[in-house]
Amino acid sequence: MSIDKSMNVLIVDDYKTMLRIIRNLLKQIEFNNVEEATDGAEALAKLRSGSFGLVISDWNMAPMTGLQLLQEVRADAKLKTTPFIMITAESKTENVVAAKQAGVSNYIVKPFNAETLREKIEKVLGNA
Repeated sequence: MSIDKSMNVLIVDDYKTMLRIIRNLLKQIEFNNVEEATDGAEALAKLRSGSFGLVISDWNMAPMTGLQLLQEVRADAKLKTTPFIMITAESKTENVVAAKQAGVSNYIVKPFNAETLREKIEKVLGNA
């Protein structure tokens, strides 16, 4: 199973420090084409105008949450098959269920390391 590490990855978080952490973890696992968005609206605009192989989004954002972003992506004919990994601080069952129902590809609970990120990405992209 080979994963195209040159694909564009969009990371979405309203916390700049977290964007930097995720970017560094992606770099460790050789994903270097990474773009950032600090909210759901910006993320949607980038997704609609670009070509991304993967979205990694935080759950807790304002004004648009990661779940709402996911719902928008899944409702968009052009974007609906885009792999989407959600990052959440707490693995509450209702969150997991809501994300699954909305069509999340996988999710990661904070804190996490490069190895966890790699495993989740391989799971998501390896099934494609």
